[in-house]
Amino acid sequence: MTNEASRVAVRAHSPTFSPLYRQIKDFLVRSLEAGEWGPGDAIPSEGELATRFNVSQGTVRKAIDEMAAENMLVRRQGKGTFVATHSDPRSFYRFLRLVPDDGKVTHGLSDAFSCETLAATAEVAGALGLAVGDAVIRVQRILRFAGEPVVFDQIHLVAELFQGLTLDALRGGERSLYSLFESDYGVRMIRAEERLRAVAADAESASRLGVATGGPLLRVERTAYTYGNKPVEWRLGLYSTSHHYYRNELG
Repeated sequence: MTNEASRVAVRAHSPTFSPLYRQIKDFLVRSLEAGEWGPGDAIPSEGELATRFNVSQGTVRKAIDEMAAENMLVRRQGKGTFVATHSDPRSFYRFLRLVPDDGKVTHGLSDAFSCETLAATAEVAGALGLAVGDAVIRVQRILRFAGEPVVFDQIHLVAELFQGLTLDALRGGERSLYSLFESDYGVRMIRAEERLRAVAADAESASRLGVATGGPLLRVERTAYTYGNKPVEWRLGLYSTSHHYYRNELG
C-alpha cells in the first residue's frame, strides 16, 4: 500500500474528532484484522510507519504504546515490535486468574470431553451478538492442575468462525485453546470481560470437580472479543476454590 493510499485510508475511516494517534492505532488494528501482519510477526519500525502515515514518530509511538498496553503488540528490546500471539507461553495465564494456595503455578491440562453444534439460547445469543437459534459450537472440558480437576468449562463459540472444530483437535497437543483458535482458525482473542459470583455445586458440577453437591464454587462468565470488538466466545466456568483462589491486579 502506498503512503498516499494509507493516508487516505486513515482519513476515510476515522472520525475527524479522533486524536491523530488514535487514527493511526485504528488503522493498525484494521491491518492486524486483515492479516497484513500475523501473530508473532514483526511490524514495521516506528520510523517506517511514520513515513507511511506522514506523521511524527512520536504519534506512531503513542499508538503502539496503547496497543502494547492492550496486549495486541509486544515490544522486544533491541528486536522491534511484534504482533502478540497466544502461542507465547507467557500468555497462557493472561485470561486465567486462578492461583494455587501455595503460590506454585503449574501448567494446566485441558481435558475436553464434548464438542457439539447447538442452537444458541437467549443467554448465549445475547453474549455473542447472535440471534436466538443461530448455530454455536459448545465445548465442554475440565481444566486440571497437578491432576486435580479445578475448572469445569462450558465454552460457546460462533460456529461460522470455527467450522470443522472437532473433539480430536481439542484433545491433540499441549496448546492452549486460544493458541489453537489463533493458529488453526485465525481468530485471536484480544480482550475479555468477566462476571463472578458464588454458587452452590449442582450434581453434575460436583461430580466433574470432585466436590460435594451444594458445596461452594466460583461461577465465572467470560465473553472474549477479537479485533473490532467482536464477541466470538462466551464461556461459563465453574471453579473449585478448595486449593486455589482468584487473583486480579488492580491499578
